[in-house]
Amino acid sequence: MCATRNLAVWSAMAGSFLAFPSMVWAQAAWQRPDHTATLPTPEQTRPAHVDDSALDPAFAGVSGAAPIHSDTPEEQALPPIPVVSEDEARQEAEAFTRAFRHEVPVALPVSSAYKTAWVALARQQLEQAGYVLDRPQVLVVVDRNPRVQRLCLILALPSSSDWQVIGSARVSTGTTGRKYYYITPTGVFPNSADRLGYRALGTKNENGIMGNGTTGMRVWDFGWQWAEKGWLPSHDKVQIRLEMHATDPVYLEQRLGHTASEGCIRIPSSLNVFIDRHGLLDVQYEQKAAVDRRFAALLRKDRVASPIAGLVVVVVDTADFASPLPLAVLKNTDMLHKHDARG
Repeated sequence: MCATRNLAVWSAMAGSFLAFPSMVWAQAAWQRPDHTATLPTPEQTRPAHVDDSALDPAFAGVSGAAPIHSDTPEEQALPPIPVVSEDEARQEAEAFTRAFRHEVPVALPVSSAYKTAWVALARQQLEQAGYVLDRPQVLVVVDRNPRVQRLCLILALPSSSDWQVIGSARVSTGTTGRKYYYITPTGVFPNSADRLGYRALGTKNENGIMGNGTTGMRVWDFGWQWAEKGWLPSHDKVQIRLEMHATDPVYLEQRLGHTASEGCIRIPSSLNVFIDRHGLLDVQYEQKAAVDRRFAALLRKDRVASPIAGLVVVVVDTADFASPLPLAVLKNTDMLHKHDARG
């Protein structure tokens, strides 16, 4: 496990783009768009919303500092996970909804049809995975449907079917037709404290592309997962290192909304910072940070831990939804994507 972990981190630091299989490592052949004749300067590529003062400049996610070893069981005990009532959770989610509109300028509206589909499919995936909702918490739901390619933050409630949408934005998941590109698997993927994620170094490949985004962008690591080979009609499966991360803000972020990755989930940089700053996937990391310096170094210093923070990304596919979504909704989504590509 240690060897494969180091390989995954080294690959990301070297500027390659995940995912890659456990048996075969292939570097992506990114091509610079025709309209970009020169490479951007650091000032042009750094998102304005990134505050480096909140990050640990020495933390690259490989090993960090050694864990804290306490002498007593009381010092080793993890702090409890916060639990709030459903009414308090709804109030917190409403505050997040307002913050999302302000902090994520690429936010998109969510129709009632899509909310219904996402909630139904997310519930199905949770049930299949045996994941029990024991407290109100945020789920990161990703729709890999090639005609949709969206992420939605949803407040999930254990004893209510009226789950609450916080915000949505375009993403890119695994594409087909290119060798060593994999279809992002559906399922429930926890940001477990058994693995330590890392932050992007802003490393560029030979084409000047930053695969994980600018320096300081968070990379969430969901471990080895089975994924279909997108370039084979048989769709044979192999294990890939599944991650969620930002992408190059100049060349690739404008293309979000279409399948493009090698299997990982690419998200906008502003959404990356939003999830990171509010710790929406870090409920276990917050616990671990109390006893392990590596986790404390990874988390932002300016974060405000939310009592409704969760830890799972749920990947669904609305193309398989039992009740097909209205065609007009898909057309509207496609038109939004075309408009974004022209802009």
